[in-house]
Amino acid sequence: MIWLSIPLAYLVGSVPFAVLAGRARGVDLRAHGSGNLGATNAIRVLGPAVGIPVLVADILKGVVSAAWLPALFGATDEATRLACGAAAVLGHVFPVFLGFRGGKGVATAGGAFLALAPAATGVALAVFVVVLLFGRFVSLASVLAAVALPAALWGTGASALLRGAGLVIGLLVVVRHRSNLGRIRRGTESRLSFRRKRGES
Repeated sequence: MIWLSIPLAYLVGSVPFAVLAGRARGVDLRAHGSGNLGATNAIRVLGPAVGIPVLVADILKGVVSAAWLPALFGATDEATRLACGAAAVLGHVFPVFLGFRGGKGVATAGGAFLALAPAATGVALAVFVVVLLFGRFVSLASVLAAVALPAALWGTGASALLRGAGLVIGLLVVVRHRSNLGRIRRGTESRLSFRRKRGES
């Protein structure tokens, strides 16, 4: 029965909190802002009062999947917890409820690794915060944090399994942000602002 925790984690990851928050305000986030179904677009379009709870919910998807779901089935081994965390990330990126078109997975991956390797995740979070404060590009902060995570996992003595997973997740984040990096090079990427854009519902 332990194997059931993995598809359940995928379903948890698939819950589209950004879409649900937007619908509660009469807004389809897929048609506003960047069109991305993540917390950053929710903050830009709906404001921080809505977007920040979406961010917390997306992080919790990873925490719940990597820490709590396996325990419900009596599994405490790292491999099962990691598999559940990875399933939640895939659910967020490819949600079954939205035709497999979801967000970029950063917050959910962060939640999963927070449960699995809190020290290394803290290092990656510090990189994210510093880059965001100085540049206000969420995309760049996400990519550099994803690049920092495998190094932090290595430096904090994480298992080879977690180090390998960190590399894969880091690559996924970079790939999902290709268009953002292109816009940064062209000078057209939006910087994060905690004010709702005018004209947005």
